[in-house]
Amino acid sequence: MKLAALFSGGKDSTYSIYSAKKEGHQISCVVTVFPISFESELLHFPNIRLTKLQSQAMGIPQLSIDADSTNPNSEVSTLQEILYKAKENFGIEGILHGGILSEFQKKRFSSICENLNVKLVSPLWKKNQKEYMQNLLTENFHFIIISVSSDGLDESWLGKEITQDDLKKLEALSEKYGFNLSFEGGEAETLVTDCPLFSNPIKIKKSNKVWDGYRGRFEILEAELAHNA
Repeated sequence: MKLAALFSGGKDSTYSIYSAKKEGHQISCVVTVFPISFESELLHFPNIRLTKLQSQAMGIPQLSIDADSTNPNSEVSTLQEILYKAKENFGIEGILHGGILSEFQKKRFSSICENLNVKLVSPLWKKNQKEYMQNLLTENFHFIIISVSSDGLDESWLGKEITQDDLKKLEALSEKYGFNLSFEGGEAETLVTDCPLFSNPIKIKKSNKVWDGYRGRFEILEAELAHNA
């Protein structure tokens, strides 16, 4: 099936592309809406403009659009607008969604699919979170944490690439503080810097940490595709 992937640059949307391709789907394009706020319930925000580098690394065309800054409720209509363009330009038959647990997101995306007469494909839906996080590392996904907003996740996690040891620590913290291990509740956001889909890894050249004592973000100020040795 020809799919347009909803793409934020984080582990879930990237791994969903990887999973869909393994299942035989064709990813015709990635679709990214740049949200107007860190408080977006529908869209991933931090460093989302780096998706341009990631789509280049995957060799998949990207369609992107800014949400209407004058209308806080514009994200759904803006997303529907760009997905309509994807259907016109690429002949997509479905939309690829990387959600795991959020009923809110899935209902919104299902409604958009009905309006466009395409199918919703959700390869990660209801996956066991521990197994999924382990699969990411086993299958050579490199990702860093770029925002935190939960008890148990402090400034030290910002900009950190997750390893096997880190995953064990996160499992213990998620049990102690009650957050989702896969960060599906927005407790943290991630950015994939390399994976089997990428021709070249993302090299971060300049960054900045912002921390207010409870929540924080890792701002990537300059990045490029690294040259293979």
